[in-house]
Amino acid sequence: MIRMDKLTGLAAFLRTAESQSFVAAGRQLGVSASAVGKSVARLEERLGVRLFQRSTRRIRLTEEGSLFYQRCRHVLNDIDDAEALLSHATDAPRGRLRISVITVGYRFLVPVLAEFMQRYPEIELDLDFDDRIVDVIEDGFDAVIRSGDLPDSRLMARRLGSFRAGLFASPDYLRRRGTPQHPRDLERHACVQFRNHTSGKLQKWAMRIDPGESEPRLPIGMVCNNVEALLSAAIHGLGIAYMPTFLTRDSVASGALVPLLDHYMLLQGQFCLLWPSSRQMTPKLRVFVDFLCERLFLGER
Repeated sequence: MIRMDKLTGLAAFLRTAESQSFVAAGRQLGVSASAVGKSVARLEERLGVRLFQRSTRRIRLTEEGSLFYQRCRHVLNDIDDAEALLSHATDAPRGRLRISVITVGYRFLVPVLAEFMQRYPEIELDLDFDDRIVDVIEDGFDAVIRSGDLPDSRLMARRLGSFRAGLFASPDYLRRRGTPQHPRDLERHACVQFRNHTSGKLQKWAMRIDPGESEPRLPIGMVCNNVEALLSAAIHGLGIAYMPTFLTRDSVASGALVPLLDHYMLLQGQFCLLWPSSRQMTPKLRVFVDFLCERLFLGER
């Protein structure tokens, strides 16, 4: 039989592992940081291992703690699935929803969340904005929002919407260097390029090339592995950058950036929401997916 003190200790451990803070964990659980620390200490004593490395500035999981965290997340996911079966009966989505999103995803996701939270006040959103490749199952997420190839056969996917990409530069840069009228003109410009985290390769600028012509050789003015840095570099006149339009919309509206060569742009990417195929889609996840499909990328369709 599982005693209540064990469940309390597990809850304290999980919240601390995810927030890396006794204070933050206590705030989420409605108890003091001291109470959280004591619960974790009792759990460590019972298990006979140290789950966290503690310092005056931060705490982090030990190797044993990381293994224990992954197993605990699986257990709680199973509990969530059991709760989902009952939720189906009342059709009232509720509970914690852990979603992983690429870092720049806050630009398209956060603006629509107020409406979602008003519509479903019993759902607690736990959003992890990070460009690292996460394992949805092993890392204990309900789902992830990603773009690009979807090779993992263990996952189910639903398309959330498409986005366009284009070339952008600041008015100051264009005054100094001129405005390209054709893709081959880019060979005389400074190009701010993006390096993919996973492959280490530079992102391809997908443009329509006239018959008989080769792709332009893009001079490298700067390379970034962060799209926010890419945006800032373009705004500050360091060169021409290839970026998604949802990232540049406000800067174009304010006049800080100018779109270029729209007629030649080809790429239209898409975002998908993925979740483990081995698990039932819970009511809270179902309404989240339906809502995002309804509200995201309306201007891109």
